[in-house]
Amino acid sequence: MLSSCNFLFATLALYASLASAVQPIKVQGSDFVNSVTNDRFQIVGVAYQPGGSAGFIAGSGNDPLSNGTLCLRDAALMQALGINTIRVYNLDPSLDHNLCASIFNAVGIYMLLDVNSPLPNESLNPKDLKNSYNLDYLKRVFAVVEAFHNFPNTLGFFGANEVLNDIPSGEDVPPYIRAVTRDLKNYIAKHSPRTLPVGYSAADVREILADSWAYLGCALGGSSPDKSKIDFFGLNSYSWCGGDANFQTAGYDILVSQFSNTTIPVFFSEYGCNKVLPRVFDEVQALYGPQMSSVMSGGLVYEYVQEPSNNYGLVIIYQNETAELMVDYDNLQGQYNKLDIKALESGNSTATKAVAPTCKSSLIVSSGFISTFTLPPPPSGAQSIIDDGLEKPNNGKLVDVSETQVAQAVYSSSKRRLPNLAIKKLADDESNTPNGSDTSNSAPTTSSSSAAQPTPTKKSIASRQEGSIMGASMSLSLVILMLLFLS
Repeated sequence: MLSSCNFLFATLALYASLASAVQPIKVQGSDFVNSVTNDRFQIVGVAYQPGGSAGFIAGSGNDPLSNGTLCLRDAALMQALGINTIRVYNLDPSLDHNLCASIFNAVGIYMLLDVNSPLPNESLNPKDLKNSYNLDYLKRVFAVVEAFHNFPNTLGFFGANEVLNDIPSGEDVPPYIRAVTRDLKNYIAKHSPRTLPVGYSAADVREILADSWAYLGCALGGSSPDKSKIDFFGLNSYSWCGGDANFQTAGYDILVSQFSNTTIPVFFSEYGCNKVLPRVFDEVQALYGPQMSSVMSGGLVYEYVQEPSNNYGLVIIYQNETAELMVDYDNLQGQYNKLDIKALESGNSTATKAVAPTCKSSLIVSSGFISTFTLPPPPSGAQSIIDDGLEKPNNGKLVDVSETQVAQAVYSSSKRRLPNLAIKKLADDESNTPNGSDTSNSAPTTSSSSAAQPTPTKKSIASRQEGSIMGASMSLSLVILMLLFLS
């Protein structure tokens, strides 16, 4: 009987481990590609950092992917919005992210994850590069890799964000970005079950943008693979502002020309100018249209949650955990619904065969930008950790998503309560796509007066409490059938 029970538990564990709505994405030339179907993958995404950088507090026990109850609410709204990717900036690798990652996996949403944080010694400091590039810092970024490398919906990692943020930073920062990229990719090669791409998210400093892309994306010595070469290049761009902007006035034509011969995926790691409100997001049609889609790999709108006074949000989250859609959400959903997803998934054999150029000084055009490619060695003790791995890493794993119904009240942009909000778990080979939803207008014209109403206090991530409504569970009927079979 004991052996039968052990077999049953092993079978159930295997069954649970097979739950996978998405297929891993890989980098092939200048495209993201579905590793099973070989379809091109275009990022249709949003930045996800409830509470903002100020809301990430060491030792709080919370980060954006640690509370399954809240992730379920947000995943339902993101699924209806039509996105397939989130970018998450500030993560505590010691926390349990299994349920949140599994929820986003179940609805077909990938995760692009920053390995750095705004806390001390958790990112490169461009004013103190030698001291900030240290062993403790690398342990932190390796821990983020360990926490997320098992999830099939982990799309990749940002090794750095906007470290090149002015013209002088081009003099000495680039080799350190390549060094961190090298260390991360060497660690992934030894300790991850699959290759995961590592890239850079750049500030839109046009004077050094071309050189940043060229310096970080070339291959040292022409070697392949070169572990210090970034696998993708993100650009935080806010140049398209309002309904009067167009392809030329926003400078998108210049970006397309600049990146036209890219050998790695290039995309907007943030976009969505807020100088004109509400945002109409006309740039979506340009970004995913014929003028740009052959060069760019999509983008991530900044941002999902409205932070106090920043006016970049799509959704307001209140202190009682209720949520309210903004007009920006409605407008973005309408733009996504116009996209030709089939066309965007069409492969380009030329793009997927693109090969990185050899690093050489002639790639750099600005006189003040570094044109030599000598990288700092790993800090003392780092190589042994790269070889042997972190001691007792916190490895994430998929768990069963048993709850689909959203517990919190959610309201449309016209303040009507949305009925029966829930996630829809997708089949094992699907990622999420725009589906023609009009979420705000799905709410009835009247709502119960007894329903919980939004409160005017914005909720910071630091005040979140650990969700507990869901966990890893299997169907009771499956258990009974297995026991009957074994008896």
